[in-house]
Amino acid sequence: MAELNTGDGGGKKGSKKVRSKKSNAKVDLTAMVDLAFLLITFFMLTTSLSKPQSMDLGLPDKNKEDEPKDNIKVDQKRTMTIIMGKDNQIKWFHGLLETPEPGGAPTNAVYGKNGLRKEILKRVVSVNEYCQTLPTYKKGDGLIVIIKPSKKSTYRNLVDILDEMAICKVPSYAIVNDITPEEQKLVDEMNK
Repeated sequence: MAELNTGDGGGKKGSKKVRSKKSNAKVDLTAMVDLAFLLITFFMLTTSLSKPQSMDLGLPDKNKEDEPKDNIKVDQKRTMTIIMGKDNQIKWFHGLLETPEPGGAPTNAVYGKNGLRKEILKRVVSVNEYCQTLPTYKKGDGLIVIIKPSKKSTYRNLVDILDEMAICKVPSYAIVNDITPEEQKLVDEMNK
């Protein structure tokens, strides 16, 4: 039982006045303690704990071994390739590496809003305008980004690029670990 004493009462020592003895006032805190535990239990059960933050990532179905591999032809004007190297280095190009689109030759970039994000946003707008001129245009057509991490790139850099895809609202992107020999030369330049 919890209780709170509020003093012994009575007068000063040595005073000659006779005062009536007051009984000690006690405050019973048992009900307060019970109420506190009841509130703690209530809030523990009703509040939600921090929800995990995750990114939605759709992966293609696995092809069976006896099925022919799908060769998907994509307009080169819609593709942008990002190659990741070691020490936060990245290179990007628009179109094919052999025949890049105007202004889309292999270029070094940095992570962040003034680096890669600026280029992606620029390409999202220009490719969207291009796609709307096509007779086969469907809603959702736009830039396709191919992300190619090298063996020396870090997982954090990959997550940074996936964040850029979400920020720039890139409609389609893929993580591909197939680096062509020409692209491998770019990787070797970055990993020197």
